[in-house]
Order: sequence, then structure tokens, then C-alpha cells
Amino acid sequence: MSLEQPTRDAGVTEEGAVDYDELEALLGDGVLGRETHLNAEAFVIRPDAVQEVLSTLKEEAGFDHLSLLTAQEYQDRYESIYHLTKYDDRTQEVGVVVPTPTDEPVSETAAPVYPTANWHEREAYDLVGIEYEGHPDLVRILLPETWQGHPLARDYDQTNPQIVPIREHVNPLVDDQREESEGDQDKMFINIGPHHPATHGVLHIETVLDGEQVLDLEPDVGYLHRCEEQMAQQSNYRHEIMPYPDRWDYTANMTNEWAYARAAEDLADIDVPDYAQVLRTMGVELSRMTGHFLALGTFALDVYGDFTAIFQYAFRDREIAQDILEDLTGQRMMYNYFRLGGVAWDLPEPRAEFFDKIRAFTNALPAALEEYHDLLTSNEVFQLRTVETGILEPAVAKDHGVTGPVARGSGIDYDVRRDDPYGYYPELDWDVVTQDGCDNYARVLVRMREVEESAKIVDQCVDLLEDWPEDDRTIQSNVPRTLKPDPDTEIYRAVEGAKGELGVYIRSDGTSKPARFKIRSPCFNNLHALPEMAEGEYLADMIASLGSLDIVLGEVDR
Repeated sequence: MSLEQPTRDAGVTEEGAVDYDELEALLGDGVLGRETHLNAEAFVIRPDAVQEVLSTLKEEAGFDHLSLLTAQEYQDRYESIYHLTKYDDRTQEVGVVVPTPTDEPVSETAAPVYPTANWHEREAYDLVGIEYEGHPDLVRILLPETWQGHPLARDYDQTNPQIVPIREHVNPLVDDQREESEGDQDKMFINIGPHHPATHGVLHIETVLDGEQVLDLEPDVGYLHRCEEQMAQQSNYRHEIMPYPDRWDYTANMTNEWAYARAAEDLADIDVPDYAQVLRTMGVELSRMTGHFLALGTFALDVYGDFTAIFQYAFRDREIAQDILEDLTGQRMMYNYFRLGGVAWDLPEPRAEFFDKIRAFTNALPAALEEYHDLLTSNEVFQLRTVETGILEPAVAKDHGVTGPVARGSGIDYDVRRDDPYGYYPELDWDVVTQDGCDNYARVLVRMREVEESAKIVDQCVDLLEDWPEDDRTIQSNVPRTLKPDPDTEIYRAVEGAKGELGVYIRSDGTSKPARFKIRSPCFNNLHALPEMAEGEYLADMIASLGSLDIVLGEVDR
């Protein structure tokens, strides 16, 4: 046994809590002040000290995970908030607030420190109008390059029509279109999508090939303008926002409801009864299973065109889980089952039949998963297409803010359900699934094993619900009809969605509606890692890598 004392990150107490005073001293002159957000303390820093401060927090204090960048405009300033945490300890959080004047909204880019900031800052520039000096490619990401103005800026005129001219198609590989240099004859630029079955939605991938190998690619998003954040900002906390989250990731959508509920309940100091927590946990895990079944079926279709076997088997099992959720919620997809303070209603009657239906489903899963292994993971063609393709090393995954099965397929032991406990998860027996393969095959194995863990959680919830005292079956706490959290209260909360860390930032202004509502989409971050996975691979393997990310474009564009 080593006699060396274990090293501890700077700014962490003996008990493992964040010492914000020590962090402030560590950051030195870069700090202008300090704010208290409900989830963590935040340091206000100079716009020209972004890289220095973030490098210190990452390298010396261990904050290696940039969860989200929230950009917003106040009456007297613009503001960028970098929400930081750690892959090794999700409970340790810190915010970095970068204010800039309204007449010159420019701050230093964070992209050299956290590569995932590349896309986040592009979105902030695109929608809010903040510029990030030194950014590697500060162009619009959700709107066309010809768009005039920034839609989330205070002075933006929504009635102003936009005329986007059709530009002549050009060859992006050469500056002079009349003459190509020698050696470039084998290079080819192709557009994959935006309307293509393998892109899992309206996604355009600008791809440069050398023969069949990918030299470079750029995912071009922004074709699905959902306006989810803006609709939330125009809606009341109490009832009007909750129907929207189901439409973010619509393949495993009950987890989205919990993302909003967790943030709003902490913002308004609302308790949730234990009985409702068990109902939430059971419903969300069934929903997670529907998402993973869909991911398995569509991935097999992407990789070797297996529509008749795996795709149909996956939908068979997904349908059973959806039938159970329909019995519970009354809906097959847009469940709207959560309410602030609990859930909409209790279990369907007769309960015994409902429980028997769930147990029949979970009891049949081991045999069903064996079928998947026989047909899919042991299939030689599938293995040739997925083993050692789409490599995503752990360090690269962390740099790009990757979470969920994609991160756990690279051996990153990170799961918000366990690392930042919520709901009834801490009381249940289940495991976080990881694989060390870092390839497309490993990501499939993670999802299949997570279905087993979700079934374990659901079975335990059923046992609890069966024995729960009749006089303690409270489905909602007493919540005021109108919620008006204190003004200038800020919070970021996250849950573990089927795709990864799904977070919501809310800033209140004392009214019944959020002043700012920002969604942290796991699909947005995971898709940003696709070029790292695909460069040097064959074009067909790039399609497999894209499928292994299991993205939903409605959540990417929000």
C-alpha cells in the first residue's frame, strides 16, 4: 500500500464539498465578484480572463465537465454563464459568469479549454449576439448565415421578414474554381442529408472524402426550429410549461418532464411525496427502455439494413412498454404525467392487473435480450461494422461534454441518477453500466445492459407500490396555484435522460413566467463529437457512428 497521501483537487474540503472561498483565492484577479445560484456559487469574471479562469478551474480544481453555456441579455449587459462540474463527482458544481457591455458584447472564447464550448458559443452568438474573441469558427449554428439579427436579443424585431438568397453551389476544397491543384482530384465534397433516413431526422452533414475515407465533416444543424425555450419563457411555471418537455426527445420523453420538474421544484422550494417519487421513477425507467429499444432497432437498420428481424423485435418490446405507460398516463407518447410537486394521478385500477402486466414484461426481458444477442451482437456482419469503428477515447469524450450511453461506452463512469441523486434512485439497488471498448459496438452493449438495469429498477418500484400503506398514497404536495419565485433567482438542474445529461437552467424575475429558460441537450453535445469519431473512417462507418449516438434532432435544435 502506498504511503503517499491521496491528492485532492484545489478548492475541495476534507469532506468533499466545494470550498468556494479557496477557489476565489485561487482564481485571483480574474474574479470581479460572486453570485449565489441555487445549485452552486458562481464567480463573475473579466471578459478577457475567461481562458485563464477556466484553465485554472479545469487543471487545478478538477472541473473537467462543461455542462452548459447559458447566454442572455439584461437591460444593462450581456451575460455568459459557464456551468461547470466534474465527471468524477457530479455534486461539485461552480458557475462562471462573464458580463459584457451592451455596446460591445465581446468576451474571450472558452473553446481552447473546453472544446465543447465551440458549439455552445456559436449558439450564443447566433441567438443572443455575444461574440467570443479567438473562437475557431464563430459562425451561426442554428440559423442560416444570411440571417439578419439575433432572435433572443432585446431589440430584435420579430416582424421583420427574412429573405435568404439562394447561393450558387461552389467547391469548398479549392479557392480558385477554375483550377484544381494536383493531388486533389480524389477529394470529393458530398452532402449527406438533410433529408436522409440515416440521419435520424433533418440533419445535414457536410462531408469531405478522399476516396471512401472521411477527411473532414461538419454537422449542420438548425433545420428544426422548435422554439421550446422561448415557449417556456412565455408560459406559467405551474401548468403551462410541463406539456412541452415531452417534445424534446420524443423517443424516451418522460425523463424530459423530470428535467423541468427538478429545476422548477428546487427553484420554488417544492417538496415531492415519496410515493410520487416512486411513481416517477418507475415511469421514467419504462420510458428509458422505450428509447433504448428504438435505438437498437434503428441502429441495426442503419448498419446492415436489418428491418425484418432486429427492427421488428425492438418495436415489439417497445410497444409493450408503451402499452404500460399508456395505462399509467393515458398517452402513448406525449405523456404529460408529471406535475410540479408530484404526478397527475395514481395507478390505474385494478392495480393487481397493472402490476401483473409489468411483471410479465420484465420477466420476459432476459429471453428477449438473448434474442438480441443472437441476432445482433453475435452477428458477424454487425461486428465487422461496429467493432473498432467510431472510436471515441475518454479524454476526447470529456472535452466534448459527452454523456449518457455514449460516454459510458467509452468507460466514463458518469450517471446523474447516481452521481447527483434525485427521485427514489438512492433507495434502490441498481448499477451504472460502462464498457471500455470506446467504439460503436460498446455503445450498443451499454444500451442493452441498461435495459436490464431499468427492469431491475421497475421491479423494485412495483414491489414498493404493492406494499405502500393505503393512507400514505399522496401523489402531489400542496403547490400554490400561481408560482412566483423570488426575482433574480437562478438554478441549473439535470437528470439522466436516455441520451445523457439533460439539464434546465431557469432565471426568475419575480413573475409567474421564467425570465430565461435554457435546455442542456445531451444530443447537441454528443453530436458535436461526431467529427472526432468519423475522421479517417470509411463513409459507411461514419453512418454507423452517427447511429450509435442515438440523437433526436428535435432535441438538438430545441
